[in-house]
Amino acid sequence: MGKQRNKKILVGAVVIVGVAACSVAGYFFVSSQNEKKKVESIVDAYTKALTKQEFAKYNELFSEKSFTNYETTKEETTQRYETIFSGIGVREIKVKDISKTKTEKGDYKVTYHLDLVTEFGDIATDKYTVDLKKQDEDYLFVWTPALIFPDMSEEDTIKVAADEVVRGEILDRNGVKLAENYDYQQAGIIPGQLGEGAEKEQKIQAISEEFGISVETINDRLNQAWVKDDLFVPIKTLENAMSTLEIAGLPQGVTIGSTNQRHYPFGEATAHLLGYVGKVSAEDIEKNPELSENDAIGKSGLEAALDEKLRGKTGVTIDIVDKDGQVKKSLLKLEKVDSVDITLTIDSEAQRIAYDSLAGKPSTAVISEPKTGELLVATGAPSYNPNKMVLGISEEEYKTYADDTNLPFMARFSNRYAPGSTFKTITAAIGLDSGHITTTEERSIDGLKWQKDASWGGFWTTRVKETPVVDLKKALVYSDNIFFAQKSLEMGEDVFRNGLNKFIFGEELDLPIYIEPASISNEDTFNSEILLADTAYGQGELMISPITQIAMYSVFMNDGAIVYPQIIKGQEVKTKQSVIGSESANTVLNDLIDSVASPEGYVYSLNNPDFTLAAKTGTAEIKEKQDTLGTENSFLLFFDVNNRNFMGLIMSENSRENGTATEKAAAVVQYLEAHYK
Repeated sequence: MGKQRNKKILVGAVVIVGVAACSVAGYFFVSSQNEKKKVESIVDAYTKALTKQEFAKYNELFSEKSFTNYETTKEETTQRYETIFSGIGVREIKVKDISKTKTEKGDYKVTYHLDLVTEFGDIATDKYTVDLKKQDEDYLFVWTPALIFPDMSEEDTIKVAADEVVRGEILDRNGVKLAENYDYQQAGIIPGQLGEGAEKEQKIQAISEEFGISVETINDRLNQAWVKDDLFVPIKTLENAMSTLEIAGLPQGVTIGSTNQRHYPFGEATAHLLGYVGKVSAEDIEKNPELSENDAIGKSGLEAALDEKLRGKTGVTIDIVDKDGQVKKSLLKLEKVDSVDITLTIDSEAQRIAYDSLAGKPSTAVISEPKTGELLVATGAPSYNPNKMVLGISEEEYKTYADDTNLPFMARFSNRYAPGSTFKTITAAIGLDSGHITTTEERSIDGLKWQKDASWGGFWTTRVKETPVVDLKKALVYSDNIFFAQKSLEMGEDVFRNGLNKFIFGEELDLPIYIEPASISNEDTFNSEILLADTAYGQGELMISPITQIAMYSVFMNDGAIVYPQIIKGQEVKTKQSVIGSESANTVLNDLIDSVASPEGYVYSLNNPDFTLAAKTGTAEIKEKQDTLGTENSFLLFFDVNNRNFMGLIMSENSRENGTATEKAAAVVQYLEAHYK
């Protein structure tokens, strides 16, 4: 019995010990899990702080001693990180390949890589290693300089060297600068010269009045963190240079320095064509991450379309250097891409004369060399001052532009219009080619209005000049709507539309500026004799930009071939052959000579006995209903007949108020006749 009792006691003891062992194992398991969670949590906090570039939070995860070992503090190290990472333009940090290894002492080694997205390019780092040590119940990292970048030691620094690229300039066909890099005068303040108290306030008030800048803005500039008493604080870039005498009279504390900015010597005359440059926005960077917030890029016009070539790309090296300035490791090296100067086909003097002739009224002028398609002029009015856009336009000035009902920001040479009677030249050529129009036929037309029959209801085709007997030449010179309406009906839609389809309707032009394709009608068919007739004399639903019109009308200067327009000098000439017959092209061209040479012609004001100019006027009327007074857009198409060195189109909106296209043509035509013989 005793032995059996002892055995039971022994078994019980074993059971008790087993329960105790399980309790200890459970404790260590829970403890291990808690440790794992704690380590995961602190590593997660570490990577989040790095990813968000919250360097103050990041440095709080390190032991104080690890900073004192390098004779620095958390605050100083935070400043160092911010200086370095902002200096190399870090936009995004990605922490990759995180690994945690427990050491024999119970501490951890954490390794990872960083991918840095910077304004200069992407940097993929070597492996980082950081110790995570347990201190009491917490874990703290151990900081070393190699945690800024691997291989960095205490006295190493980061050096950023930029190989700057100057923006390419835009030149005209003769080498005249249209967009240049220009040293502007820049007004600034030396803060130490302002004095104190009331004296300082009086001087700032005087500066405010002198340069039209609010006192608040000046004080904001003076309160920037980097400002010191002896430093130059820019307040305004001067569009117009001040004379020595004017500078001498400036308020005390102001000094004149210089800054290099984009400049447009021809101002408003080239604004719609060239556009302007401006500072990069966050939206720009989102579209093109290679851009830096310090860059200037083209915002509109050719500056935007050709931006990549004009801007080039700044080269940059980012290196770890030692205390002696020797490169220890290169983090990033990008070769610079040189910018390119771009030469346009534009004649700057012709552009200036044409713009001035528009007199600020809603209108446009496009002139080309018909054999090459080179555009000599592409301008419009009203316009805006692109230099103000570069230097900083005030809200009031911008609002004046934006609220102007004449739309100064609109490039009218690329806007589509009904071409009016200038289009009769094309109708005439199609009729000649098809045999429905001849040079000998004379047609009797009575009165100033006509309709086919009663089925036209209240619609009548009207003409300006009553001519009882009309042939092709008279129909062109006197711009007879009735003649061309009748001829279009005789041709029929199929013949007329097939002729039109040989032109460049629906085509996108190969130009760096977008021109909406021309269209014949809203539908694939006219579905109406009235619309067919209306289209024949340049109205109906026709929509063609002035630049596209110039291209279409080039058939009359190139024996029936279209020469496509170009704006960049030296490009290959692109043509579309046999759009109309050569004989038809020359017949129309020669018939238009009388518009200028004859005292009865509508363009006799441009007659020069020593020069053969052909021309066609046009009016596209926009009105609510027939027999009411609508808004008229006036056109003038003109050709150098003998030399075929230039042709042009001028359009004036609402010509009853703003003057006709012919009234705006004299000065530029005289210039062309003198310089393009």
